[in-house]
Amino acid sequence: MIILNSFRNVKIFLIIILIAAATIIQPVYGDDEQETEILKPVISDKVVESKKTPVINALAAVVIEASSGRVLYSKNAAVKRSIASTTKIMTAIVALENGNLNDTVTISKRAADIGGSTLGMREGQEFTLKELLYAMLMISANDAAIAVAEHIGDTAEGFAEMMNAKARSIGAADSNFVTPHGLDVSDQYSTAYDMAIITRYALQNPVFAKIVATTDSSITGFSLYNTNELLGAYQGVDGVKTGYTGKAGRCLITTAQRGGMRVISVVFGSPTRSARANATKSLLDYSFENYKMINLINAGTVYADVQVSRGLKENVSLVAAQNIVLPLSDAESGVLEIRDYKPTVMNAPVYAGSEAGYVEYLVGGEIVAETNLTVAESIRRKNYFDYLADILKSWGKMMREGIFA
Repeated sequence: MIILNSFRNVKIFLIIILIAAATIIQPVYGDDEQETEILKPVISDKVVESKKTPVINALAAVVIEASSGRVLYSKNAAVKRSIASTTKIMTAIVALENGNLNDTVTISKRAADIGGSTLGMREGQEFTLKELLYAMLMISANDAAIAVAEHIGDTAEGFAEMMNAKARSIGAADSNFVTPHGLDVSDQYSTAYDMAIITRYALQNPVFAKIVATTDSSITGFSLYNTNELLGAYQGVDGVKTGYTGKAGRCLITTAQRGGMRVISVVFGSPTRSARANATKSLLDYSFENYKMINLINAGTVYADVQVSRGLKENVSLVAAQNIVLPLSDAESGVLEIRDYKPTVMNAPVYAGSEAGYVEYLVGGEIVAETNLTVAESIRRKNYFDYLADILKSWGKMMREGIFA
């Protein structure tokens, strides 16, 4: 009987250990609101060799090339709508630019009580800001988003004001943020295009870029698995964020790089996860198949020489102020126009670096890129002694050539 009781006690002890271990390390998957749909295996690594504009199952979408910001595809891209957890891209920007990754953040009751997709944090728990950013961007943890906002902005409402100020400074004029998480509330909205340029800005931050490219990670007490279904499933994809609410539908912002070109795809309002994955894949296929990066001009390249009136030198070079590398289709490359505005004569003095015109590149009459032209060197105006020297040089030349003999 004693042996039997001891065996029973050991079994109970082992069960307690297993339960404790399961609560210490919790694998977490998520989105703004929990999705039950299983993603169908419909995505592949193969690029579809078609130059037709794709028809996608989404209410709004846009694709831009990251370095130039040029729009490669657009569908209702300027329409204001709910954007679900893609909101957290802006949350991350403000946090990264105003906080310290090693800051200790204490979870408030408000953060612990938030609904939707959460990490399951408890009031009074402590995490670093870096850990919360991983949870927020990888699994759309709403509790992490609230905690980050309260830490940086004192309140979630104060943080939202910071989000809006930053959005305006980036150029996202058609966005308004009320919460840091993206759950459906009135008067919170953005557009596919605004979120593309916000994402373009965010990807310039190496910490953000690293987090959104991470497929799995862990923070104190939790294992995290990225909700972005295209990570590891489409060649070149290395970010950025999923989203889902009843009002917004399935949303997916993706970045991928191939052949020296990085594109950012935004898909809003798809009916299912499979639909948003397929829509995104179609847009990426279309972009990589149709467009290539073309180097049009390098900064410092001499574009033209211009006469200098009354200058110590007769001509000065005008050089391109910026590099222009642009995504162009084969058809666009064939009809690319160059239009410039530059003086025929400049009056001395001229100063190195001063603007003296510009060059425009057009496709179908639309300006797709431009660069200023700047003066390559300073040339001072001639004075009395310079003119006297010119006269003496002329006399000397004529005498050498025997004109006065």
